[in-house]
Amino acid sequence: MEPLRCYDYLLASRDRVFGWLRELNDDAYRSVHPIGLGSIARTMHHLRGAEWAYMHRIRGVTGLPPKPTPELDPDCDHQTALSFPRLEAAWRDQSERVRTDLESVSDWSTPMVCETKSEGDPYFYRASRSDFFTQLVINKAHH
Repeated sequence: MEPLRCYDYLLASRDRVFGWLRELNDDAYRSVHPIGLGSIARTMHHLRGAEWAYMHRIRGVTGLPPKPTPELDPDCDHQTALSFPRLEAAWRDQSERVRTDLESVSDWSTPMVCETKSEGDPYFYRASRSDFFTQLVINKAHH
């Protein structure tokens, strides 16, 4: 897998989705459905927040990532998710930083020992930057 080519494909795909979402009013964007994360707003907010979190690992952060701000919290609810115009602008800014950071990675395969929390307890696992990039890409398709 070539990370930059994959990320560029994600950006092109996201632009198509953004085009469709621009046509929705805020009520339709936030309307609740009994599938997935429940609304387009929450799903898009989650995807942006997850990308932010995965990029911490790709940048080499092995300790606990900082607590996300409400604008990046992947576990927001339908009403606290950013409006689509705010999400689109913020994600475009984030995407520029992500692409620059991906370009700077030279070692995709060396495993890192990373810390997270599972039910409040510390948990350690081994994964490479390539593993985290795979998660970043697959998370989009998953939702």
